[in-house]
Amino acid sequence: METVKVIGAGLAGCEAAWQIAESGLKAELFEMKPKKFTPAHKYSGFAELVCSNSLKADRIGSAAGMLKEEMRRLGSLTMMCAERARVSAGGALAVDRHIFSDEVTGRIRSHPNITVTETEVTEIPEGRVIIATGPLTSDALSQSINKLIGEEYLHFHDAAAPIVTRESVDMNKAFFASRYGRGDADYINCPMEREEYERFYEELIHAESAPLHEFDGQEKDGFSVYEGCMPVEVLAKRGADTMRYGPLKPVGIYHPVTNKRFYAVVQLRAENSQGTMYNLVGFQTNLKFGEQKRVFSMIPGLENADFVRYGVMHRNTFINSPKLLDERFCLKADPRIYFAGQMTGVEGYIESAASGIFAGISMARAVRGLPPVSLPETSMLGALAKYISDPTVERFQPMGSNMGILPPLGKRIKGKQERYEALAQRGLNDFNKAVLEIRQTGLDNNSLQFKKQEDLT
Repeated sequence: METVKVIGAGLAGCEAAWQIAESGLKAELFEMKPKKFTPAHKYSGFAELVCSNSLKADRIGSAAGMLKEEMRRLGSLTMMCAERARVSAGGALAVDRHIFSDEVTGRIRSHPNITVTETEVTEIPEGRVIIATGPLTSDALSQSINKLIGEEYLHFHDAAAPIVTRESVDMNKAFFASRYGRGDADYINCPMEREEYERFYEELIHAESAPLHEFDGQEKDGFSVYEGCMPVEVLAKRGADTMRYGPLKPVGIYHPVTNKRFYAVVQLRAENSQGTMYNLVGFQTNLKFGEQKRVFSMIPGLENADFVRYGVMHRNTFINSPKLLDERFCLKADPRIYFAGQMTGVEGYIESAASGIFAGISMARAVRGLPPVSLPETSMLGALAKYISDPTVERFQPMGSNMGILPPLGKRIKGKQERYEALAQRGLNDFNKAVLEIRQTGLDNNSLQFKKQEDLT
């Protein structure tokens, strides 16, 4: 049986190779370290954590904790190695980065079904391939992928806007309406009186920005961004009324009951097809996360907003997954190729690893001629897979695990923590059924840590 080639030995690539190997197939893992390093990487081992030693919260009732439990049930290499490298960090899963990398590297190199090839891949190989080269993919391979997918990467200083949950917006202050009453009232509008706008403006232009990492390509004279992705704080500094002629333009927007006009209006647009998350239109930003929470909570209706993703600005290489990939991370135009990791638009270490797990399982099933398996959208990994493959997403931006991407419960639970725990319980119950299907349909993975529904806690 043919060997599956996996490009990149980060978390996603290692997880994909591990799943393929554990299924009984052969995997060849390509990694250019230690012969060549990206500007972000310094350690020669695999699965290097470069930004933080924390793999986020470990509570089941958190988005990150829920995702990690799903990963454990799929036999995650990351989770196994993290337990051996764990250090004390309260409710978070934190690891000694070097011990963690050494654990992953050792398991990969010693697996009888995995061959490691230390070389830079500049062209997509023939045969079955999983591309998991991350947000700093080399220029040569990027060009090869561009030829394959027929469209450009987004690999510039990309400024993304924050996203809040729909249920956290105060609709006693905000309202649905369309500009000039044209089309459906799809936007949530947060109106501002002049005094509110002026206070907001002053805080915005004096808020603290986040520094760019060296490998993000900071230039001496500032950021290199497209005008259409201008950070809102940079736009604001061009003049007190600049935002009122741009993203906060109030013209043509009236209150649907009182018909009142406002001095400025912040618009929120649905981020997903379920309408559970909303994007702050035109609010691309490079402010520090704490500053975003403080300043953007001054917007009427967002005083208690739950930010599921803050705005970011960095060099990020990712494909337009909703147009290109299906929910199993397979390239629709060429089913021999799968993608995994941050290149697909999942954001974060554990999210990247989780995508590698499912891409590896899906590839192994395809090689063996087994029917494809879908993950329930009530699970965190299933919801992420749906998000990156959802054709209704208008302006695709990377997304990490958060409770806002899960479908609503269908019943109201007032307490936030109680609601999150109920979402996690529902998702894990449904996820368990998918794990059972994987086992029952012939892909025998001895590392799967399957638990019966009654064992879920």
